[in-house]
Amino acid sequence: MKKTGIILMLAAIMATVSGQETGNENLTLNQPAVSNDTSDNTKVVIGKDLFSFNESKEAVKVRMGNRALNILESLEGRPKVFIEKFTGNNESDQDDNKDKKVTHSRYRRGFKGHWAGIEFGFNNYLTSDNSMDMPSDIYYMTLHSSKSNSFSINFTQQSIGFTRHIGIVTGLGINWNNYRFDGNNNITKGTNGIIEELDPGSQLEKSKLTTLYLNLPVMLEIQIPADNHHINLGGGFIGAIKLGSHTKMVFQDGDKVKSNGDFSLNLLRYGPTARIGFENWHIYATYYMTPLFKSGKGPGGYDLHPFEIGFAFTFND
Repeated sequence: MKKTGIILMLAAIMATVSGQETGNENLTLNQPAVSNDTSDNTKVVIGKDLFSFNESKEAVKVRMGNRALNILESLEGRPKVFIEKFTGNNESDQDDNKDKKVTHSRYRRGFKGHWAGIEFGFNNYLTSDNSMDMPSDIYYMTLHSSKSNSFSINFTQQSIGFTRHIGIVTGLGINWNNYRFDGNNNITKGTNGIIEELDPGSQLEKSKLTTLYLNLPVMLEIQIPADNHHINLGGGFIGAIKLGSHTKMVFQDGDKVKSNGDFSLNLLRYGPTARIGFENWHIYATYYMTPLFKSGKGPGGYDLHPFEIGFAFTFND
């Protein structure tokens, strides 16, 4: 078989079996190939661990990422084929990565955080004394907890590894919060922008305030190996900017009233977040230090701090 045919065939096989993420890796794609061609040996290297090809009289070895395909010539004339996996601990990998900087760089590229995916949870808010019980003069802000939910689509992420299992995760996501009122009421922006109770004048089927935010997290993630899987621990901060908000009332006769507005909501918000998970499944919690409404504009002058608790499924692996 001609040399060029072997290279093309093996590269195609390796692209199929490698199955590793390259979207967020810091690969040196523009680094020129290094070729060393003698009568006994041919070696081609592209990048550091991106692709390499070694041919000698006894064997052909093609490596892509952390896997290599080996073809050894046997005495019977039939080649012996096997796939080799590099973990950073075996002898062959240590031989190929004597430079510690190269090894560290590969580990950094190997880190994959957990953010991109979908989230579903429940949200509510706390008074300044960390209570979900609203003061009597703003009792109309009490929520129906089991029907006040949040939904997020985290559509992009970036992982920055310190080691193979520790790194920083950031990205972007769209977050919807539905605050379902428990009473027969809604809210409105009153005099001087202060939030007040809105009496609908008839019986409601449901009533809610909905907000839409663009989230940007910065989290430290630690991945603990557990029987060929990983337990993931993450924590940090989420900042967000408001994209929209509205209130909605559904009357018992089926009529609906939707009102768009800013409702004196804070344009920016931030707060600590934490999550724990196994592989792609996670439980998360976020508390926003920024009040839901602007200072002095909240109902009755109170500051209400939103929080979320829910489940997440990530798509990064």
